[in-house]
Amino acid sequence: MTPTLLLAPMEGLLDATLRDVLTRTGGVDRCVSEFIRVTDTLLPERAFVRVVPELLNGGRTRAGVPVRPQLLGSDPVCLAENAARLASLSPFGVDLNFGCPAKTVNRSRGGAVLLDEPELIGRIVSAVRRAVPAHLPVSAKMRLGYGDDAVAEDCARAIAEAGADELVIHARTKAHGYRPPAYWERIAEVKAALPAGRHLPVVANGEVWTVDQARRCLDVTGCDALMIGRGMVTDPGLALAIKTEGAVPWSQIPPLLATFWIQVSARVDRRHRAGRLKQWLNYLRKRYPEAQTAFDALRESNDPAHVDAWLAHHAPQPHQLPGENPAGRLPQAAISVPQAEIAVAC
Repeated sequence: MTPTLLLAPMEGLLDATLRDVLTRTGGVDRCVSEFIRVTDTLLPERAFVRVVPELLNGGRTRAGVPVRPQLLGSDPVCLAENAARLASLSPFGVDLNFGCPAKTVNRSRGGAVLLDEPELIGRIVSAVRRAVPAHLPVSAKMRLGYGDDAVAEDCARAIAEAGADELVIHARTKAHGYRPPAYWERIAEVKAALPAGRHLPVVANGEVWTVDQARRCLDVTGCDALMIGRGMVTDPGLALAIKTEGAVPWSQIPPLLATFWIQVSARVDRRHRAGRLKQWLNYLRKRYPEAQTAFDALRESNDPAHVDAWLAHHAPQPHQLPGENPAGRLPQAAISVPQAEIAVAC
């Protein structure tokens, strides 16, 4: 069976721009957006569009891949109200974040810290499920726990019993961070503990960098779907390789870099643009020796003109989709993005 492959969110890195570029290589079935933080306010529509500009493109990336917006918060009523407003924008469902390990998020009672409160997680999912039209799926992403994995099964059962349509499990606790290994066998145990009377699709996430790791993760967890984040940022052809056993050679990467740069230049402050490209190259150099050469060539400069000149020489033709204007991009307001942030895979 060909697995379903989801592109994970990575706050501060894997945003709409990189989603657009990575889904052009093929193999990705659905994306989940970076989280939209919900506190005590009913957000205006523009707040959702700011994070998920694909909402202005039928909810899909330019390559046609559906994007599911993700909400983060701890108040069931406020999350439900915002989910209802988000639903009015016709997204491909609503996702809930119970996995983000960032300290700033956890201090404000968001993300993985809620994994110590299975009952609250259940109330959040239930409230959002009631607020969202039945035809729109409600999914959730969790880690195995906060400090330990003692209540992982309780959290998963709460999510299932509250009516979720899908559950993504990152096979580490918040305390584990991103240190290898990922505990895939615990996903299998949590999956086995779900209520027998209601089928809840479970998606495995964590430490999938290669085709072989993808196959082993599917085998160990018993899942038929994977969510991949850093592995796809490092190897843009990974999803396609998992499905077709092919690969994306370096010759196909520079045009993607050019496409990425065009979009970054349109939405990021001038002083931060070079940093965004170097941030992605820093991942790519783990897979492609040529990316190390590119990174070294651009390392010392933050001048967009230097990047323009380098790309003009090494990637003169950006990657275009059929019928796409060379400078085309999703409609979106100009956004000033602070690039000093550390990327966090939530």
